[in-house]
Amino acid sequence: MFSQICSKLLSHRSCETFATSHYHRTVHVPDGFINAPVSVAAGVVAAGAVAVSLRGARRELDERIAPLAGLVAAFIFAVQMLNFPVAAGTSGHLLGGALAAILVGPYTGVLCVSVVLLMQGILFADGGLTALGVNITVMAVVTTVVSYAVFRGLVKVLPKKRRSVTVSAFVAAALSVPAAALAFTLVYAIGGTTDVPIGRVLTAMVGVHVLIGLGEAAITAFTVGAVIAVRPDLVYGARGLRQKLQLRVGGELVDAAPEQPIPVATPSHRTRNVWLTGLAASLVLAGGVSFYASASPDGLEKVAADKGIDAKAEDHAAADSPLADYSVEGITDGRLSGGLAGVIGVGVTIVAGTGVFWAVRRRRTDEDVTASSAATPSASV
Repeated sequence: MFSQICSKLLSHRSCETFATSHYHRTVHVPDGFINAPVSVAAGVVAAGAVAVSLRGARRELDERIAPLAGLVAAFIFAVQMLNFPVAAGTSGHLLGGALAAILVGPYTGVLCVSVVLLMQGILFADGGLTALGVNITVMAVVTTVVSYAVFRGLVKVLPKKRRSVTVSAFVAAALSVPAAALAFTLVYAIGGTTDVPIGRVLTAMVGVHVLIGLGEAAITAFTVGAVIAVRPDLVYGARGLRQKLQLRVGGELVDAAPEQPIPVATPSHRTRNVWLTGLAASLVLAGGVSFYASASPDGLEKVAADKGIDAKAEDHAAADSPLADYSVEGITDGRLSGGLAGVIGVGVTIVAGTGVFWAVRRRRTDEDVTASSAATPSASV
């Protein structure tokens, strides 16, 4: 029975690793869930969203955000390996759209999550290659757009304090996950490959992902709060946040008027410290802590099995990859195999993400230089 389940969900090599390991792969929409026409349409939507995001990211990737964008992608990859229990026999994992949007901006956030999904699909056989457009649309675009819209709306009405940013991040992240579940259900209603009552799928998907959203919200709020406490100027969503200047008069602190904006720090060793701390945390989470993640199926996998929408799921084209299912081929020790795969994933993601964002940043710099040259009149002789 176990071998039959493994042959359906995992490759033969990964079944052996799964039997001796606590690692559990994240599960995105696989091949075969959505028919070809809708998969192609979703791919077109995803490609358009990425193109728009590449253009928009040029405005976001300044000297503060650009060095951290690749790190944010790597951190999301690492935290996605940490499945947490949400209900009996079900787990959840971070989607990351809200976290990325608040830390580095909505356009850059879409690119961060897209880089993660691309690395997971190609190297780790997680998320079907024909379903890549669906995964990017649902997990990168929908979560980022919904979360950032909610976040900006709350920040505008709440007091201009750091705590308001953290609270807004919590609510935005919590709502982004059921929004993604609703988006997937809509896509499945249009192009699903099995005849399943959509009402049941919708109830199950949104219900379990409301719970997963609470975990997403906690992770997002904690991470955003931690960065704000150290370097608020590095949080894109906290720009414009103001704090009162306090003076000590007669031994007591007195608020001075007017309020002063939080100073913008220039690139320094403090920025490098934040980057190194984030990288170290990502490596520890992916390489070690992920071993203790929940081994229960995640929300999509559980609903798919319970409702029968996985009846026509297909084997992944990269099922024979040396890193398929977050294990390293040839290493029999489950802890070492999964941990090494996680470390490799973090490294590959940060390199790929940094390369993309460096290219976008360089394009912005070139455009700024060109615009500056055009605006400067030629000196007459």
